[in-house]
Amino acid sequence: MRRDYFELTVEGVDDDTHRPVTPLVRIDFHGPDGLLRDRLSGTDGTLLAADDVDVAFRLREPLSTADDSEGVVGVTNRYTGDFILELNETATDVLPFIHAARDSAGDEDARYRVEIDVDGERLVTYDKHTFLVYDHEGNLLRNESLIPSGVEL
Repeated sequence: MRRDYFELTVEGVDDDTHRPVTPLVRIDFHGPDGLLRDRLSGTDGTLLAADDVDVAFRLREPLSTADDSEGVVGVTNRYTGDFILELNETATDVLPFIHAARDSAGDEDARYRVEIDVDGERLVTYDKHTFLVYDHEGNLLRNESLIPSGVEL
């Protein structure tokens, strides 16, 4: 599936209200009918639940001091490892989102919401607690990732 089929927007990152806001990432798909729905469906044809998908950011180059390094946001099927979707983003866009999720959680595990739309119509909504960040060589960047307490990787 082509990366240019997707448009990503975020909310709740630069919230000046000083009250906890769950950060939201909205991914809108503009591609062939049925393609994304098929990838978001399990073997029984039902849409995958939040616990069935993983979200990660993989850098394509070393993380620079300016955080403008390019990378790929990927949503995968947790059980098969198949990519559901991928889209290009920069660390400048992704890392502040992760920090906002961490800051909004207070003493609780960080969380964020993912909404996936098809041509503006909601397909799925996932509340997530984990967002893994990998460097350009495939190593986990623990300090940049959202990893719930008690989870061993």
